[in-house]
Amino acid sequence: MDEAMPAWAMQVAERELSVALPRRWAHSQGVAARAAGLGPVLTGNAGLLVAAALLHDVGYAPRLAKTGFHPLDGARFLRDEHGADERLVRLVANHSFALLEAEERGLMDVLEREFPLLDDGLLVDALVYCDMTTTPDGERTTAAERLGEIVGRYGADSLVGRFIRRAEPDIRAAVGRVEAASAAQPR
Repeated sequence: MDEAMPAWAMQVAERELSVALPRRWAHSQGVAARAAGLGPVLTGNAGLLVAAALLHDVGYAPRLAKTGFHPLDGARFLRDEHGADERLVRLVANHSFALLEAEERGLMDVLEREFPLLDDGLLVDALVYCDMTTTPDGERTTAAERLGEIVGRYGADSLVGRFIRRAEPDIRAAVGRVEAASAAQPR
């Protein structure tokens, strides 16, 4: 893994989010801090996880929002404007069970075709864990509190509310797997 990738990701995410969406930038930094703590669990993929954590919400940047679906917009930006690492792009495209939201939006076929889900379950789970245990302001939280916050912010009957309720069992399972893997690490 390219050790320069997290530094590059920091520059790109900061440039796209810090001024236009400072709260989203704070969240991304918090997610990256969580990711940095998982290094021992992700042998060989720690830098990739930190980079994905920094960039997972880059598609919210106003200049990048083409479809209105931030995982797809962010992944296309990273692929098309930066020629970013394919695994990084696929992580951004599929973070936090985005495929379920893509289905709600009628974009599932597009997302699957352009950015197939990685087959590295623990790496995918780790990004879910980092995102779903970080508040919008970048603070640590529990997955249960984060899920409640998302539903409260968007509304239970909104597209995002429907998606997050569908994804909740998968999110909780992913968080549990990462917590179990972390607990199994020698201290």
